[in-house]
Amino acid sequence: MIEIIDKIPVELKRDNILKAMRLKVTQPRIETVLNELLSEANRIASPKALYKVAYIDNKGDDSIEIEGATFHSHVLRVNFDKIERVFPYVATCGRELDEFDAGNDAMWQLCWDTVKMVTVGLAMNFLFNQIKHKYQLGQTAHMNPGSLTDWPITEQRPLFSLFEGTEKQIGVHLTEGCMMQPMKSVSGIFYTSEVKYENCQLCPREGCIGRRAPYSPELVKQFSI
Repeated sequence: MIEIIDKIPVELKRDNILKAMRLKVTQPRIETVLNELLSEANRIASPKALYKVAYIDNKGDDSIEIEGATFHSHVLRVNFDKIERVFPYVATCGRELDEFDAGNDAMWQLCWDTVKMVTVGLAMNFLFNQIKHKYQLGQTAHMNPGSLTDWPITEQRPLFSLFEGTEKQIGVHLTEGCMMQPMKSVSGIFYTSEVKYENCQLCPREGCIGRRAPYSPELVKQFSI
């Protein structure tokens, strides 16, 4: 059964946006832009999410089958070795923010894009907390298609096949290139984990604005990737 959360409460704050933009001191013009866009963003923001409780049917050498959908990833297979229940999900900043016309001003566009990024992050955290509370979960982790070479963006297709009508339900659709629209959307699989895990630990890319954990060469060796 698909659970839809279409009223996720968010409060977008100036400091959160500045932190995401990696700005500590702002110029008067940036302050003016932020005040204007945050007023509008908090008025129209309506992030949404959906998820379901699913169970692993089969485990191959480097693959997992969930409700008839097959996922190919060595890291995914290792992480799911001792679990049977998982929580596939999709969360989005919402069409309300995505379709807002930020105009041609570069500063407005940059700030608005950051607002959408922060909003989907807040939506994802709200979703995870709700799942953890509802199912009384302990330590958890999540994996996202496209975040690792080992689990490419094309794995969005089997993930979205686990849901019916994501566009109608929360306004998100998958393009032919396996990108999500709105772009500030996230999808993945949430699960219980005996150890703390972040995809970032296996990604060597420096300067990533979304990095949540340092790169770990030791963990890369452990996964043999």
